[in-house]
Amino acid sequence: MVKDVSQGISFVFNNIADYGGDPNRIYLMGQSAGAHISSCALLEQAVKESTGESISWSASHIKYYFGLSGGYNLLNLVDHCHNRGLYRSIFLSIMEGEESLPVFSPAVRIKDPSIRDASSLLPPIILFHGTSDYSIPSDASMAFADALQKVGAKPELVLYPGKSHTDLFLQDPLRGGKDDLFDHIIAVIHANDKEALAKDAMAPPRKRLVPEPLLRMARLISPF
Repeated sequence: MVKDVSQGISFVFNNIADYGGDPNRIYLMGQSAGAHISSCALLEQAVKESTGESISWSASHIKYYFGLSGGYNLLNLVDHCHNRGLYRSIFLSIMEGEESLPVFSPAVRIKDPSIRDASSLLPPIILFHGTSDYSIPSDASMAFADALQKVGAKPELVLYPGKSHTDLFLQDPLRGGKDDLFDHIIAVIHANDKEALAKDAMAPPRKRLVPEPLLRMARLISPF
């Protein structure tokens, strides 16, 4: 999965100009398992770049990395997921054995002195997490931000009080009106674009797409 994601990023880097995109404004984002896998791909690419390996895309050329509700230390998630119904035997089978856990745990791997030079090649990183996320506790993002900061990377941690694992990317956008996560990300992407910022300021309020009772019901019955 990490290789698949890396190949996808490589395609964007090597073809974006052909589709009218700007190769100097490429952003990477993932949610939940997507945040985990994309952060693995980003760190792996930074390691390759730091050792002079031949690469098809550069981690240092990513403009920003956004991680939403991600799990960055699989060693800490095994028992948590087991208690929530994703049993340890299944978890370890998916991850190809216990020996793979530290290898695919960016919050652990970033502390390895042998890849110290890779941290300087990482882009600015923003980690978003809801404090009422019971699928992947917000401690996961807090610990990753702390690990990144200790090796000289540039993380920012944004916590949303009372938000669950799905509120930020599912219920809140369907609710309409103000969307804090969306507004934060767009503000970062448009930070140096006065024309875009002016258009953002003039944008009409977002329409509600789903009645509130249905959203509350979905939140109650969602396994996440």
